[in-house]
Order: sequence, then C-alpha cells, then structure tokens
Amino acid sequence: MNGDGLSGSDVFGVGDDLFGGDDLSGGDVSRGGNSATGPAGTTGPTAPDSAEVRAAEAEELAVEQALALVGSGSQAPGHDRTRATGPTPGRSGDQANGRAPRGQTPTGGASAADEPGPSPYAGPSPYAGPSPYADPSSYTDSATDSPASAAAPGSPPTDEPAPASAPAPAPRSPVVDLPWERARAVAARAGRGGPRAVVRLALDRALGHVLAEPLGALTDLPPFDTSAMDGWAVAGPGPWTYDEGAGLLAGGRDARLPDGTAVRIATGARTPADTTAVIRSEHAHADAARRLLSTRRPLVTGQDIRPRGQECRTGDQLVPAGTVVTPAVLGLAAAAGYDALPAVPRPRVDVLVLGDELLASGLPHDGLIRDALGPMLAPWLRALGAEVSAPRRLGDDAEALRTALASSDADVIVTTGGTASGPVDHVHPVLAALGAELLVHGVAVRPGHPMLLARLSPDGPHLVGLPGNPLAAVSGLLTLAEPLLAGLAGRPAQDAYRALVHADVPGHPHDTRLVPVVHRAGRAGGRDHVAPLRYNGPAMLRGIAAADGLAVVPVGGVRSGTEVEILDLPWAPATPWTEGCFT
Repeated sequence: MNGDGLSGSDVFGVGDDLFGGDDLSGGDVSRGGNSATGPAGTTGPTAPDSAEVRAAEAEELAVEQALALVGSGSQAPGHDRTRATGPTPGRSGDQANGRAPRGQTPTGGASAADEPGPSPYAGPSPYAGPSPYADPSSYTDSATDSPASAAAPGSPPTDEPAPASAPAPAPRSPVVDLPWERARAVAARAGRGGPRAVVRLALDRALGHVLAEPLGALTDLPPFDTSAMDGWAVAGPGPWTYDEGAGLLAGGRDARLPDGTAVRIATGARTPADTTAVIRSEHAHADAARRLLSTRRPLVTGQDIRPRGQECRTGDQLVPAGTVVTPAVLGLAAAAGYDALPAVPRPRVDVLVLGDELLASGLPHDGLIRDALGPMLAPWLRALGAEVSAPRRLGDDAEALRTALASSDADVIVTTGGTASGPVDHVHPVLAALGAELLVHGVAVRPGHPMLLARLSPDGPHLVGLPGNPLAAVSGLLTLAEPLLAGLAGRPAQDAYRALVHADVPGHPHDTRLVPVVHRAGRAGGRDHVAPLRYNGPAMLRGIAAADGLAVVPVGGVRSGTEVEILDLPWAPATPWTEGCFT
C-alpha cells in the first residue's frame, strides 16, 4: 500500500488493493468519518445502519464537541474533510482513528505550539482574515456549519452543558478539501493579488524574466531601405555602367545612384537613393571589358529591397506584457533599440525540507531514507521561473520551523512533509501560532491531498506546504506552486489542453487523480495520444522521471480513448521520451 495513491506493484493500480491506506481506510470513504467496514468485519453494503447507531454516533459527536470546547477555546480543527455530497456528518478522520485533532493534546488542551497568541482558527472561519472561498457553503455540509457546541441534527440534547465560565463558542466552518480546479484558481489569484514590482534589466540579465510592460518599437525596422541580397543596386533601365572599384557595404552612408548606373552592394547595406532594384549576383552578367552590367531575368521594380519600416514602425507594439524573455525576444529588443527591458522580478523561494528520517547522502539504512525532494525541488522551481535558495533541512523541529518562517525574506516558502496531523507534523500548529491566513487546507486530489497554501501576513510571504511523499509533492507543485509562482512572476497561466489517453485509468471514488503520462505520436493515421505510466504511487518517482505531463483523471476514472486534461511538465517540449520499461 502506498499512502494515498495506487499500489506500486500494479500497472495501472489493478491488484489486491486499488487505493492505498489514505484513500479507503479509516473515516475517509464517507468523507464524514464512517468506516468502509461495518461491525464485526462486515462490508459497507451489508453493514447495519440503524437509527440507533446513527443516534449514538451523533450523541458521541456532540459530547466530543462539548469536551473540546471545555478543554480549549482556541484549538485547531481536526483534519475533517466533510463534503456537501457526503452522508450525514460523523466524527472527523482524526477522531475516528483515535488521534487528537491537530493543535490539541489527547486530553483536549492546547499544544505548546499553539500557546503564543490567538489561533487563527478560532474565529467564524478556520482561517485568519477573509475566507478565500466565494461560497464556502457549496463545499461543506450545512449541518456542520452550526456552532461547535450544538448537537448534531437528530441527536438527543446533551446532558453536559458547557460551564458558565467557558467563553461563548464562535461558529466555525469545517476543514474541507477544495476541489482540484478550485485550489489552482485560489493559488493563481493569490499570485496576482498584490501590486507588481518593475525592474529594468540589461539585455544580458533579462533572459527568462517576464516583461512588465508591452515592448514598443523605438525605431522603424528596418530603419532605412536595405539590400536583401548580395548583388548590384541599379537605377533606371539597363544595361548599366559600373565602376569596378566601387561598392556599398553594410553600414555605408546614404548616396545617390544616377539612372543607368549600377554599384555592387552587400546584404543589409543601405540602398542608395533612387535605386530601382537589386539584382542578385547569380542573376547578373558583368562585361568587364565594356564595364556594362546586364540581367539574365526580367527586372521588377523594388525586387530584393527591404523597405524602411517593413517589419514595424516606431511605436508599434512588438510583444505584449507578460511575454517571457527568450533569446529571440532579446534579439528583437536589441534591433528595436533597447539596452534594457522592463521586467517583473523573479519570485524568491526558500525550500525547507522537514523530516528526521532523511539522509543527505549515501544509501538508506537503519530506517533512514534518502532525501529525494531537496535535490528535485530547487531546479524544478527554477524551471517555473523562480530564484531559489539552497534547500535547508530542519528535521521534525517545530521551533526551528517557526524561526525559519519568521526570518525568511523570500516571496514564497516551500516546505516538504509535516502537513498532515501526525505526532511530528508541525506545519499547521506553527502556522496557527504565527497567525497565518490559510488559503487552501487540503485538496481533493490524489496523490497529495494534504497540501496547503497559506499567507504568513497580509504583505508577507506565501507558504506552499507539500506532502512528504515525492509524487505527492510533485502534485502539490503543479496544483499550488506553479499557478502561484506564475502569478507572482507575471507569467501567463499554463494553457489547458486535452489529449486522448491510451489505456483505462482507474479513478478515485471522491477525488481527482494526477497520473504521469508520456505523449505518443499516432500511428497509421491515428491521433496523437498519451500513455499512462506504471509507477504512479505517491512515494514513487520512477514514473514522473519518464513523464512529460500529468493527466487530470476525474472521479471514477476514464476508459481508453477518452480525452483528459494534460498538465505539461516544464521540460516537456525538449524531452524526446520513447517507449520502454516505464509503460
């Protein structure tokens, strides 16, 4: 079993287990805490679902809520991913599995990480500041939006009212996994949210940046009539007399050419005033004895002359704002008279690798594994247009994480691991202690659903929390980091396109799946398509290493021949992968 993805031993997830532990175990199937199996090991369809059982669960929920309020008025919510389409709300996933909610000790008290300052999760919304969701009710069960002290619908009133000294609880929305498309939209909007800085960069430093302003021509191109070929500039009808020693080279000054005369001319040289045409060298015949030039082909007025302003006139827009500066853009800008370009600064990114079990070198041993994300993330983020500092390894240390976040001067901080609700998952408690605004708390996507997006302060950096499993982290990169960085850098969003998938691809019963694929050319007149790659478990990198894109597989999966949305990887156009052991 491989976390929240498919079994690694299966080609496309077909085997003993279709989904890993995070998909169908515990309280995840119903999205409200109900187990996939009933009492005494019976399966879901045959398990009893009596009114007495539902009432008992609802009463238990009410008691747990009341006890939580008595224990801590500012606790962080548990990892409850209740959705509008799910059944009646039960216990949260953490409570159903015997774990205390995030930020709360098993006895109900606040954890040490939550002590400094008020928690951003204590208000009407689980996030500090305004909610980023335009219509939260569309993604939550309305029954769970009632005050935390209220009993679940249909349950008997609790016999244990809150003490008079306890503060009146504020209504609180549950934590929900955002739909994948919505999470990407939130990340893109966050990147475009603030005013964009503009810097002027010399041409030799502007490569890869994004133009902050449209690029207008500072001169006509070409700035004067020029020869398109090596040959002869002639005036009037022929034959033409010429001076054997005379000639015009590129960069020469303006001159006049009398009728009936010719002069040698080089490509790019300014043509003399009154030039009728340019005759290519191979089309001309020069009689050296008589010093007469004739043409082997009919003469057309203006032939092989590039007229002034043929490409553009002064003030014409050459490329729009938002264009990535490529070598060709640099050449065009130089031709149009630019020495420096108005550009958007690249967003600066800090990478923090969390986990005591990670090795920086050598072979895995004694329960320790190699850090795969540190070497991978920095170049990947650079390919997305960011300036990235060397990754820092912090281990599972809440105070070190808090210090690193508080002292960072980056525009974006990317963390790996620690985004779930385990005993050493410190990201959420630390964000709560810092008063961060949580924009995305979990995404309905596999792998990678525990990913998050936060803003540390109104004008401070954003944080993208990636899961610790490598392919799950890639999912978080493309879901949250890519659109966020594109917005901060002024880059256009990745164009969505669809392609045929050349195999059945199993889906998740509730969430979107991102599956590594490779593009294939159609054969015998067939359409181009993508082939899903075999090694697509959340902890695997073998599939993504061979991929040039990720297929966005909807809930329930797709049949072979279905069109699916494709996310290109940054290096996709330059990667000529061929079929091999990965498919």
